[in-house]
Amino acid sequence: MEWHLTDAQSLATIDKEIGGFLALMHSGDDSFKQENCHFSPAEYEIVRRVIYATGDFEYKSLIQFSERALQASAAALASRSSIVVDDAPIQAGIARVVQNTFANPVYSAVEAQTRPQKEKTLAAWGMETLAKRYPEGIFVVGQATTALTTLLDLIKADKIRPVLIIATPPKFIDMNSIKQSLNEFSIPNITIKSCKGGATVAAAILDGLIDLSWEAYG
Repeated sequence: MEWHLTDAQSLATIDKEIGGFLALMHSGDDSFKQENCHFSPAEYEIVRRVIYATGDFEYKSLIQFSERALQASAAALASRSSIVVDDAPIQAGIARVVQNTFANPVYSAVEAQTRPQKEKTLAAWGMETLAKRYPEGIFVVGQATTALTTLLDLIKADKIRPVLIIATPPKFIDMNSIKQSLNEFSIPNITIKSCKGGATVAAAILDGLIDLSWEAYG
């Protein structure tokens, strides 16, 4: 993301509203750490990006990171792994930052050239097609729950092995069981524990991951 003064001011406001998270985290305040430090500094950067993109401070307690999620994403981005997203708005939301950093190829499931399948949604069939083509890619689902369940089915069938899954669909689905399944198969993941979500959230997470990875490897 290309930052301007107003962006910095907005992020500073977020830090202040949350309670000076970054400053207190390094201050030695043990009571603050016990209550709030379920995020590393890098994870917190992702959280504040989502809050900035949505204007919703509740995401402070909704975003969940699996072990190795950030490390896996940085390594995958630096090695130019393919990124597969479920819908075009996510692709558009990260286009500039991708072009200006690692230049990873980005594919949209709904725009994949596939044969029509009556028993599957466009997003699900496109995701299956692209997942089989890029089985070790980064997968981002911000809208279509059918695309997410398709990924899980392919993982369980041992047909793909994603390096990272970002899942933030705004639906009333059991994200806890989905996250549990991803963890059982040791798939690094970033999810939300809520029916909130959407393409904006997914794009903000991925945008933050790319910037953090570029700082480390660029």
